[in-house]
Amino acid sequence: MLLVDDILFSPVSSILWIFREISKIAHEELAGEGQSITEQLRLLYMQLETGRITEQQFDAEEMLLLDRLDAIESRLKDEEEPEELDIAATEDESGNP
Repeated sequence: MLLVDDILFSPVSSILWIFREISKIAHEELAGEGQSITEQLRLLYMQLETGRITEQQFDAEEMLLLDRLDAIESRLKDEEEPEELDIAATEDESGNP
């Protein structure tokens, strides 16, 4: 019976695996974008210190970059919370912590 169950549920498990891989890749891409924004902020600070840009230009660019970074971090946090809820629900159903 176990073999029959494996055969019947293989399409579902395959689709779930694909969605998990897509989610993992998207998460890594967002994290990479966050690192890129952090690097842009570092360069922006360097430009301000060397006098290549004015304080107003710095403030405007910094605000945009920090807003983008906050949006990325909130998306990453929102993606992590459902996974934690799924793990807790699985533990509750099985009766094991």
